[in-house]
Amino acid sequence: MNEILVVSLLIPLIVTFILPAFKQKAATWISAISFLIPMVVTLGLLLTTKDSIVVPVMDLPSPVGEFYLLADPISNAFGFTICLVSAMVALYSLPYMKHRFEEMLHDGEIKSIDWEFRKYWFLYNLYAVAMLWLVYAGNFILLYIFLEISLLASFLLIYMYGYGNRQWVGILYFVWTHIAGVLALLGILMIGFENGSTAFNAVKAIGFTAWLLIFLGMVVKLPGLGPHIWLPWAHAEAPTPVSALLSPLTVGLAGYVLLRVYMIDSSFIDQYRDIIITYGIISSVYAGFSVFKQKDYKRLLAYSTVSQMGYVLIALCLGSYGLLGVVIQYISHAFGKSILFMTAGAIIASFHGLRDITKMGGMHEYVPTIANAALLGFMTLSGILTIGMFGEFYILAGLTKIYGFNLAIILAVVLVFILSGLYSFYTMKVIYYGKPAGYERPRFSRLLDAPLYVVAFFSVAFIFPPLATALLNGLKVVLGIGGVMP
Repeated sequence: MNEILVVSLLIPLIVTFILPAFKQKAATWISAISFLIPMVVTLGLLLTTKDSIVVPVMDLPSPVGEFYLLADPISNAFGFTICLVSAMVALYSLPYMKHRFEEMLHDGEIKSIDWEFRKYWFLYNLYAVAMLWLVYAGNFILLYIFLEISLLASFLLIYMYGYGNRQWVGILYFVWTHIAGVLALLGILMIGFENGSTAFNAVKAIGFTAWLLIFLGMVVKLPGLGPHIWLPWAHAEAPTPVSALLSPLTVGLAGYVLLRVYMIDSSFIDQYRDIIITYGIISSVYAGFSVFKQKDYKRLLAYSTVSQMGYVLIALCLGSYGLLGVVIQYISHAFGKSILFMTAGAIIASFHGLRDITKMGGMHEYVPTIANAALLGFMTLSGILTIGMFGEFYILAGLTKIYGFNLAIILAVVLVFILSGLYSFYTMKVIYYGKPAGYERPRFSRLLDAPLYVVAFFSVAFIFPPLATALLNGLKVVLGIGGVMP
């Protein structure tokens, strides 16, 4: 199984460097297939084993220590999610980026669509591969390396192919995300010097300062309220396939980093639990209400991301059940938000750049498949008949285990959940229902809607056996929760 896992992870990495040699359509399918292969492998691991697989890579001198790959149910859950979304967004990229490059060619910003596609596919695959390898890294330095590669690739995609003042937005994104990276790196180096290694299996304790630096870095990256100012700009002005990876996958990986640190030493979170939960609730509520004020579809979804990431901060403080909630929330948010960003992009590509939701009334009349996919996306975010249900359940289970039946804090967290449902269905009403805005029904590539339903299928499938039982039982074993599901 070790060899199969390693080969499956190497395939998209190798493909990254050969994609520029292929034409647009061939590169699209090769990219998608290169992620579908490890997706099948990670799904197989989720279904068949609760054990952890360790694959040694190399030993480096102190304070770095051993580089190895770690495949446990947590890594496999994150890895499956990254592979599924990356594969579907790769297919979606062909018609969408063709539309974007035609715009740029018309405006004289590029000279050749074919040449830009070659650059795009290299950066796209590099971005997604870095995220995939990050969740299998068994060493904090190795994890940081992949984090930086993903940030650099995404920065270049925004800088080169974004909208509006894309160079300024790209630099804004680069600066804020590298503030996060530098803070995390300082914390990681402190861990290494204090423990003689940054390998997960060799770190025995994490000091206050190191924990604080990593936590602050990841709050910037999530982002939480305050540092969130970069995210609406980056998500709104990035090319939509990048938004469909950036919001669902990249920002959520901050939660993965915090989860791994917590599993080694939970002292910081235990000590400051009340403050962090309060901050998470305030962040979610503020961003949730901000959604109602947005007129740009993609910017609206960006504020939703800030709200959803508040869930992660809350769940992180709620013990083993909360950590299970972190993993499920990552999957739920990745599925739901990737669908929704792709619906926004489909409207942009089909209606000549339309992004203003006040001009989108009755879009179900013109793009019913996109509207129905959006409904499934918002159901996922709201935890309605999708995997999001389990995320909310385990957050509440952790809440009662830590605080008992403290009515005030339970009501506050329930308010956060309700708010997600309110802004979700408010957005559905404004964009897709009501009086039609008077557009002609467009014709568009099936690659702008079919991939959304593949993601939605898994969002629903994960609430039923065997996927639900395998995922939850595996996570319960690695997180030390007794009484696994039968």
